[in-house]
Amino acid sequence: MRLVETAPHSYGSNKVYEGVLGNLVAFACKVSFEHGFYGYVAFEAKSKLVNHYILILKAKSISGTRMFIDTEAADFLVNTYFKD
Repeated sequence: MRLVETAPHSYGSNKVYEGVLGNLVAFACKVSFEHGFYGYVAFEAKSKLVNHYILILKAKSISGTRMFIDTEAADFLVNTYFKD
């Protein structure tokens, strides 16, 4: 993923939308599965969000703020946000 940003009205205690990040990353994982990459997605996190991504997305750190979603986490996200 190149860049994922949350609009100012979608974070904090007064956010307008819930689950935007998970939904967007789940879509990227779905596309990864469709193209034969087993759901893997990599991205660069802002340092203060690394722990948030670990908790919310089940992401793993490669090095520093470079992170990835593996097949297991991708499967979880796709099944959570794309219920058929």
